[in-house]
Amino acid sequence: MHVALAGGVGGAKLALGLSRVLSPEELTVVVNTGDDFDHLGMRICPDLDTVMYTLAGMANPETGWGVRDETWTFMDSLARQGGETWFRIGDRDLQTHITRTARLAEGASLSAVTAELCAALGVAHPVLPATDDRVATMVRVADGLLAFQDYFVRLQCAPRVEGFDFVGAETARPTAAVADAFASGRVDSVIVCPSNPFVSIGPMLAIPALRDCLAERTFPCVAVSPIVGGAALKGPAAKMMVELGIGPSPVAVADCYAGLIDGLVIDEADAEDADELSDSGIAVLVTGTVMRSDGDRERLASETLAFASGL
Repeated sequence: MHVALAGGVGGAKLALGLSRVLSPEELTVVVNTGDDFDHLGMRICPDLDTVMYTLAGMANPETGWGVRDETWTFMDSLARQGGETWFRIGDRDLQTHITRTARLAEGASLSAVTAELCAALGVAHPVLPATDDRVATMVRVADGLLAFQDYFVRLQCAPRVEGFDFVGAETARPTAAVADAFASGRVDSVIVCPSNPFVSIGPMLAIPALRDCLAERTFPCVAVSPIVGGAALKGPAAKMMVELGIGPSPVAVADCYAGLIDGLVIDEADAEDADELSDSGIAVLVTGTVMRSDGDRERLASETLAFASGL
């Protein structure tokens, strides 16, 4: 069994590629919950939904998040009434949030609700929240702390980043399914998808028991760099690195995962970094990491799995 750690659009793309080359028995996708939040009375889980919609073949191909062929009657009505519209929720997306919120209020766990939503959409591969406990990513800026969605969506990543806090992570526990997966002795490899290492993977690694699973691993763990040619293909990872005084590069990505990975997959545009990574003890695979098509996703998934199996 292979375990993928995923969050955001890049993570969802590789998760889709992995799902195309591995059966549901061979792949488990563990997803970030640090950017979950309450909005308009609903519990919103952006990364879980992005992975779920992507595996269901429903994701908006233009944005990577939300649902394709979306309509916006709800948001238009909300705007007319002077409601908060900075976080846009489409009509087709709305039922997911309503269903999740209602089931959580009934006492169901986030894991159980996620499984129910995935089953309803025909997603066969296990999609697991990293934790059923609440973990909130907070962005440290000059004026204090910003809730992640305020920083990411409402303020469009404009404030200068000074660091991150993961509120609740220290006492959070991996979900039972995640813990069972790692305790089963059946993990062949862990693949850290090309997600933002700070705010997509970081909240998961801030959960002590989950981090320990990687630090004490008996299986190979490889990451795919989300930085290509000094830039992030999607999201603010490169901007964050610059503001934190880190040059955006695959070397910086490897530093984020120091002690937790055995190998790093980097793009051909960053081939010059291969020697420095190898000298630091990290195995390197240089290949095309930009996923523009399903064929790209499947190829990268297959190459990454083969790379991990050789370590």
